[in-house]
Amino acid sequence: MIQTRPLDTTVDAEQAQLEVLRKMSPSERLRRACSLTESVRRLLAQGVRTRHPDYSEEQIRLAVIRLILPDHLFAVAYPHAVNIVP
Repeated sequence: MIQTRPLDTTVDAEQAQLEVLRKMSPSERLRRACSLTESVRRLLAQGVRTRHPDYSEEQIRLAVIRLILPDHLFAVAYPHAVNIVP
């Protein structure tokens, strides 16, 4: 596995972050990961709203999904929404 260091984080800061993560229980790490995922989805939705102020909430939801899924999977799962542009 190739490991890369974050370019915007010092070595000391990265080590501190890793130590905090190691001290968390698995359930706490999962809770944090889910929270970060939800934050990313909200940010994606806001970007779609900015680009497409005319989209309904359903169209925004589909555009976010389209940003996450590969095109061929999106087309299979949501054939009615292939015209949605993120």
